[in-house]
Amino acid sequence: MIYDHRTYSCRPGTIARHLKLYEEFGWPVQSRHLGQPALYMRTESGDVNSYVHIWVYENADDRAQKRAALAADPDWQDYLKKSAEAGYLVSQVNSLMTGVPFFRP
Repeated sequence: MIYDHRTYSCRPGTIARHLKLYEEFGWPVQSRHLGQPALYMRTESGDVNSYVHIWVYENADDRAQKRAALAADPDWQDYLKKSAEAGYLVSQVNSLMTGVPFFRP
């Protein structure tokens, strides 16, 4: 399994608007292609302008195929355009992670 851990940061005061935009335009298409994430949460302490989501893939090929289908979807392209125009996001950090032998989620 591959876990795609993503942390996004928004301009102060815009995270609620960004998440609303994503809920309406991004979530339907992203979950259609990637399935349900293992985690999708907003930061409560620390960098309160950030949120994290973790997607799970069988392997690198599964991830590449699903992400390519998502990128090609006109609904996703529309969401990315809306998100860029809104200008809420300021950074993104992705980490691809693999499990350790003694832990089974």
